[in-house]
Amino acid sequence: MNNSATISQTIALAGVLQSAYLVDQIARTGNAAAESFNPSINSLFQFDPDNAADVYSGVHGVKLGLQLLSDILGGNSRNEYRTVVRYTMGMLYLEKKLSAKSELLQIIRSRLEHTALKAEHFSDNINSTTANIAAIYQDTLSTFKFRIQISGSAQQLQNTTNANNIRALLLAGIRGSVLWRQSGGKRWHLILSRQRLITTARELLDSL
Repeated sequence: MNNSATISQTIALAGVLQSAYLVDQIARTGNAAAESFNPSINSLFQFDPDNAADVYSGVHGVKLGLQLLSDILGGNSRNEYRTVVRYTMGMLYLEKKLSAKSELLQIIRSRLEHTALKAEHFSDNINSTTANIAAIYQDTLSTFKFRIQISGSAQQLQNTTNANNIRALLLAGIRGSVLWRQSGGKRWHLILSRQRLITTARELLDSL
């Protein structure tokens, strides 16, 4: 297995890809698998994790993302992946812009802490939690000049629950992007360290 920085980068990038893929799924079909959706959303409430895997409640929480990383960086150019890559690059770019705004980061954190507290008391209602997260995204990242344009079915995008889930997942993708940067991830790693990331993703998948 590679060193801990590479493992952290791989898990973080898998988290971003997983969020991007789920955004695409909801935008097109209105559906997202709970075993991937829930760890992505819950990653927003891991404020001081011991390691990257803890952000997703274990490596299994980014299983889908690790498969995507292995596929996409391995050169699989399935049509649906083009949109996933576009969303992923958009989230990495937005996080870079956000990282320069410490006040906004503090606002996002305190509102997420408040949402986490409410979620503990109403844990059976994921929709109210994602609605709260979506509002945080709208009030902060949606104010940036650069916006991630979501493409999909008009019917699905006009559905309020879907729209909230998409915004919540975009914020989860930004969370993964923060983790990517904190573990030393750079854009050039996607090209020059591609094989190392693929190998680590496959080793992590084998360990599940």
